[in-house]
Amino acid sequence: MNSIVKIIIGALLLLGVASAGYWFGTHSNSASQPTSGAAKTERKLLYYRNPMGLPDTSPVPKKDAMGMDYVAVYEGEDTSTTQLSISTDKVQKLGVKSEAAAMRELKRTLRVTGRIEINERHTYAISPKFDGWVEHLYVNTTGQVVSKGQPLFDVYSPELVSAQREHTLALQGLASLKDAGADAQASMQQLADASSARLKNWDIASATKQGDDPSRVTFRAPISGVVLEKKAVQGMRFMSGETLYQIADLSSLWVIAEVNEQDIAQVRTGSQAQVTVDAYPERTFDGKLDFIYPTLNNATRTVQVRIEISNPKGMLKPAMFANAQINVGKSGKVLTVPSSAVIDSGNSQVVLVRLAEGRFEPRAVTLGSRSDNYVEVLSGVAEGEQVVTSANFLLDSESNLKAALSGMSTPTQQSQGEQTAQSKSPSPQKQTTVGHQAQGTLNTINDDGTVSITHQAIPSLKWPGMTMDFALTNSSLVAGIKPGSAISFEIVERTPGEWVITKLQAQHGGH
Repeated sequence: MNSIVKIIIGALLLLGVASAGYWFGTHSNSASQPTSGAAKTERKLLYYRNPMGLPDTSPVPKKDAMGMDYVAVYEGEDTSTTQLSISTDKVQKLGVKSEAAAMRELKRTLRVTGRIEINERHTYAISPKFDGWVEHLYVNTTGQVVSKGQPLFDVYSPELVSAQREHTLALQGLASLKDAGADAQASMQQLADASSARLKNWDIASATKQGDDPSRVTFRAPISGVVLEKKAVQGMRFMSGETLYQIADLSSLWVIAEVNEQDIAQVRTGSQAQVTVDAYPERTFDGKLDFIYPTLNNATRTVQVRIEISNPKGMLKPAMFANAQINVGKSGKVLTVPSSAVIDSGNSQVVLVRLAEGRFEPRAVTLGSRSDNYVEVLSGVAEGEQVVTSANFLLDSESNLKAALSGMSTPTQQSQGEQTAQSKSPSPQKQTTVGHQAQGTLNTINDDGTVSITHQAIPSLKWPGMTMDFALTNSSLVAGIKPGSAISFEIVERTPGEWVITKLQAQHGGH
């Protein structure tokens, strides 16, 4: 009996020890879980920063003028104020588009004007090298088309007849002395060679053909082309060296174009060009730039370049005006971004780099050559980085963007300790108003791109109603709005005293 009691007591003791261990284990785990969770959530909240990078903070959650939430900044995080943060749904609504910076060949078209001229390499003058008379003309009008070898005119010259007879006699004498001694044959050969050289120097061998009358010499066209000048008149006497005909082959022509001084460095010989003329607006003539003239026109500040083009079927006429498009640009691939991605403030050029979904960073860039759609980036962006190419909010919130960009060049910034002190401030920091809303009437759209507006009182600026001229961030703001329409608009102070309209729309019932 005592053994049974002891066994029961031992079992109860073991059961009690097990229950106590289970209770202690469960309570220790439940106590440790809040401790680890608290460790995970022990990050110290410093403050809330402006989502557009404006240099203002808040110790409590708030929204900016565009309705975007301020971003929480915790201890140890990057506190850079140059980054822009926008929610993903707003990015989609605003139509933000981006494209990667990539290596491309920059091809740009330089548009110039010029005139069509005769190709000087394909012109020929017919000038006899002896005195004589024009006996007969075969081609007797300027502008007549001739083919190579076609007879042009016959001439008679007494000294030419004498030279031809001497050559004939020398050849006959050489034939008759074929059985004579070597000395006699050599003397006659020298006489025949001298008379032949005399005729050759007068170009008689090329002017006549076998079977022609030896007392008359027929001059023939050396090339196929058009007679540009005809001075020969039947029966006239001419002197040696006098030009009687000038013929040009118009199958190839020159376009002499004027290139502005600032563009001449981009032009290279060998560049391809496309030429159009008003006579054939639907036709394009391909050519190649083969020469850059070495002088600058002081009056027009232009340099002449020469483009050689073919002239099929003689469609082009010398002295026609022409428009040329010359392909220019660097050879080889360079790092480029779309031209629409560059924000040019006049003093600097900036692109918005897309870091992640909803996060953007302004980058100052150094630009190089340009094409029609892309621009070379020398520094500021790496290959493969996404740059913003299209976003309506860049115009709608221009003042906010400029403030974000100004943070990149601010020489002194608030220290993290000062920001921490602000986060501990009992009252939130007052947000500075950037855009000022106003209403009024659009009077006129000026030629210089500004607009004249009669606005009502603007309480945020303490301005009374008045008529003023404002600049526009983009001329498309007034597209479709007629003068006299009632409008609502927003203005920002871009520089001290310079007020610019960032938003403008016609009120209900306006035009």
